Amino acid sequence: MASTTTKLSVNSRGAAGSRAARRLRREGRVLGVIYGGGEDPLGFDADARDLRHALAGSGAVLDLSVDGGKATPVVLKEAQRHPVRGETIHVDLLRVRLDEEITAVVPLELTGGDDSPGVKQGGVLEQITRELNVEALPTAIPESIAHDVSEMEIGDTVLLSAIAVPEGVKLTDDLEETVVATLSPPKLQTEVEEEIESETEVVGEAEAGASESEDSSEGE
Repeated sequence: MASTTTKLSVNSRGAAGSRAARRLRREGRVLGVIYGGGEDPLGFDADARDLRHALAGSGAVLDLSVDGGKATPVVLKEAQRHPVRGETIHVDLLRVRLDEEITAVVPLELTGGDDSPGVKQGGVLEQITRELNVEALPTAIPESIAHDVSEMEIGDTVLLSAIAVPEGVKLTDDLEETVVATLSPPKLQTEVEEEIESETEVVGEAEAGASESEDSSEGE
């Protein structure tokens, strides 16, 4: 579960230009914006390593202190990463109240896939849904949700309705329409079957053409 013990100190910053932003990033700072809670948005910069450690737990509630002031509970709403290096270059943080539910995105982890009968028979396990939209109190949002697929057979489909969530957490997507995972027949088997069907159709068409030609000759 999320915790309110993670603390993060940041520096406020005004509407500076791109040159100042590049300088801060070179100095190991990450830029961000805090918004929500009925207050004006506030720009800030944070130490990249401190921020990375604070956000290590997905869905974590942070006690954010700006310029050494009183801490405010916030959650991560969005993080932008460098397209090549993958490092975080900008974050959006949302002020929250610990007694009010919020929506969040939580990673979904499938476990036991290699042990499932379908996979052992050569089937292909595909995870369709990798993130879950949930609603809960900020301190109740889990870092991730796991689902055991060790009993899946070839041809099985897992729907969102099969996913168990912690107490106090609600899934907000359609439970009966959202596909989480499928276990399909071996690709090689499928390709061979399709090839046989294709060849059968070609042979059938050729035989039908030959028959029509014979009928035409007899008629003459």
